[in-house]
Amino acid sequence: MIRPVAFEMNKETAVNNYFQKTLNLKTDEVNTRVQKEFDDFVKVLQSAGIHVFVYEDIADLKTPDSIFPNNWISFHENGNIVLYPMFAENRRRERRQDILEGLEKKGFQFHQVYDYTAAEDENVFLEGTGSLILDRENRKAYCALSPRANEELLFEFCEDFEYLPIPFKAYQTVDNKRLLIYHTNVMMCVGTDIAVVCFDSIDDKAEKKLLSKSLKEDGKTIIEISEKQLEAYAGNMLEVQNEKGDKFLVMSTQAYESLNETQIQNIEQHLKILHSPINTIETLGGGSARCMMAEIFNDKA
Repeated sequence: MIRPVAFEMNKETAVNNYFQKTLNLKTDEVNTRVQKEFDDFVKVLQSAGIHVFVYEDIADLKTPDSIFPNNWISFHENGNIVLYPMFAENRRRERRQDILEGLEKKGFQFHQVYDYTAAEDENVFLEGTGSLILDRENRKAYCALSPRANEELLFEFCEDFEYLPIPFKAYQTVDNKRLLIYHTNVMMCVGTDIAVVCFDSIDDKAEKKLLSKSLKEDGKTIIEISEKQLEAYAGNMLEVQNEKGDKFLVMSTQAYESLNETQIQNIEQHLKILHSPINTIETLGGGSARCMMAEIFNDKA
């Protein structure tokens, strides 16, 4: 996780991230709020026994979205890592070799780097586990295609890592228009035993049916959320595990409060829920709890 030092609304991403909204706050006040939200969130994770590696943002890089590291890197069980091409030019500066070196010093092993960033020269993008919802156990990659999620690059990733690609298109209503959702991870989350999905965001009936069939054949308990709940980031969740092997579903407090009692009960049959308020981050950044965590699967030496 990356602790922000110069967080602000990123104008380069706002062109197709329709979740971003302005706040009438001064820059210093924004950063004070965001840093407290970040620190409190980390404490919630750590109090549950979850290992969190926090790296400070570098002010000179001028990376307003550095708090969302899952878009530029992903870690894999076979020891490989992936670097991804980013839509916004100012987000490309988030990729930091010193973070990888720091993790290696902690004992993590990185065998091979798959670097797709050259695709940026062709204006082709695939923004990490924002674009890719990876069912690592069943080797499936769910992807809502958008200006930030290219189908050909999805297929290349799936060929390199032996995943089955499941592309579709997901939409949100903006000013009475149906526009593509920028990242898959705001409309669905796939865990070991559950899947939280906003089927209402998929307008094509055949694509909706295919997605549902794929999740059901893998035995997932499907928890449907509405578009209103999607807007509260109820799709932006991540399953994590602590040192004892206990599993949790992590989300923002806004997302948690949008869920109804039945949805919460269905989740808690499989996972404990962790949540923390990150409203400033969500409003200005257009991302939520899942986006703030780049989960590590690599083994330690």
